[in-house]
Amino acid sequence: MTVALMWEARAAAGRGEDLLGWARGQRLPREPLRREVFRAPQDRVLVITWWDAEYDAELPELPEPAGELVGRAVHRWRFEVVE
Repeated sequence: MTVALMWEARAAAGRGEDLLGWARGQRLPREPLRREVFRAPQDRVLVITWWDAEYDAELPELPEPAGELVGRAVHRWRFEVVE
């Protein structure tokens, strides 16, 4: 089974590039099958990692960034691939 973890954060005012750099620089204890980083208006950053694992497996996730980088708490979602 393939599981996708989504991590999304909105940067504090004027800190979009800093948050993007922070997210791109984070290393996980083990490598996912795939990892992609996106940005969107309003200084939002999205990281998706794909894993060969069961849906409820314990998987490494990006941590919360330092408080001065974000304007709100990080949002996280978990999905399983169906096709």
